[in-house]
Amino acid sequence: MNDLKAIWLTAKTDDLPTSVEMLRLVKKFRNQKLLKKWGIIIAALASMALMVFTVFSYKSTMITTRIGELMAISACVILASTNIKSLKRFYDLNDCSNKEFIAFLEQTRQNQLYYYKKTQVWGMGLSSAGLLLYMYESVYRDMMLFIIIYSFSVAWILFLWLYLRPRNFKKQTIKLNKTLDKLEKISNQIK
Repeated sequence: MNDLKAIWLTAKTDDLPTSVEMLRLVKKFRNQKLLKKWGIIIAALASMALMVFTVFSYKSTMITTRIGELMAISACVILASTNIKSLKRFYDLNDCSNKEFIAFLEQTRQNQLYYYKKTQVWGMGLSSAGLLLYMYESVYRDMMLFIIIYSFSVAWILFLWLYLRPRNFKKQTIKLNKTLDKLEKISNQIK
């Protein structure tokens, strides 16, 4: 019995957060995600409204412009709908235990991976192709302008796809993993 008491008293708990800190962590995580999701939804809906306005106000002569507009609108719909769908999960995350929060974070990790590999690819693909098709009518007559605009646009799209997208995914994954590790330390300490 004394051995168990000695082990219990020598366990290092300095790096473990308190229960108040845990509640703050859950609340902060939830509020940050809700704010971000609402911002993305509003931006996607505003972009979609702008594109719909453009469809009706801009009198294009080429079908590529209309296809580009539809692709851009589709990308906005994908972005808004996926974030609207995930809002319910975050609103339901109000009062939960450590185990429930860990399960929530594990599901968030799976959703994040699916979004990165599938949804974001479709959304960015539609958006990128839509942009390139939409601009074609404005620049196809002037070869120099065409080369400049498309070079810049393709370079920007490649930058987004090859650098910014993986970098943001890696940052989000690291942040989520740190939160999960902290919570798993607490759960393991309790067991």
